[in-house]
Amino acid sequence: MEILKTEIAKNKVPNHIAIIMDGNGRWAQSKGQPRIFGHKNGVNSVREVIEGCGEIGINYLTLYAFSTENWKRPKIEVKTLMSLLVSSLKKELKSLQKNNIKLNTIGNLNDLPEKAQKELSEVIKKTENNTALTLTLALSYGSRDEIVNVIKNLSKKVVNNELGVEEINENVINNHLYTFSLPDVDFLIRTSGEKRISNFLLWQIAYAELYFTDTFWPDFRKEHLFNAILEYQNRERRFGKTSEQIEKINE
Repeated sequence: MEILKTEIAKNKVPNHIAIIMDGNGRWAQSKGQPRIFGHKNGVNSVREVIEGCGEIGINYLTLYAFSTENWKRPKIEVKTLMSLLVSSLKKELKSLQKNNIKLNTIGNLNDLPEKAQKELSEVIKKTENNTALTLTLALSYGSRDEIVNVIKNLSKKVVNNELGVEEINENVINNHLYTFSLPDVDFLIRTSGEKRISNFLLWQIAYAELYFTDTFWPDFRKEHLFNAILEYQNRERRFGKTSEQIEKINE
């Protein structure tokens, strides 16, 4: 793993990584265990990835922790997930402080249980001045829901003459997203072999590199992260330009 890390060009790491942490349930079922066993073990992977990002200088990490669609899961699973969120926040606060990590959240947080909201608020407040890595948890998050909210808010401003239609551009939309304080995603990783975006950061990943791995989330470790980043560094990000134009910019 240390060899892998030394192969990473620190000046070319993605600024913002987003991860769809998929496969907890299937990992548990493959071991004859209930789905929640996978969620509990997935916490270890979260810890590993956060540490790995810190070691190579990633500035922003966003984790898809709970989608708006996840509320449709069995009530016992949802309840256990919310309890796991609260207990994990309590356990990890000391580590977040030690490693200078700032916690952030996106999503419709009012849907979360009051206890989860309270714990999130406290950890966010206690870590707000940390500067090494911004860790964002997407909770009760859905990208279509986010975009609908943007349209509603901008429409109200237009109706109230606070904003002209001709003034609406990408920057205005960015400033009304949940992620208004975050840069666009450079690199999106999804575990478990599924190859879809699942309503995650649809606007923000417009030019992100996508990486899919068959590894279930509870098995995902630093070496998997480093391998993914090495592949990212071997790709050419053109943003609509030609290879020749990119070469001139980099000269």
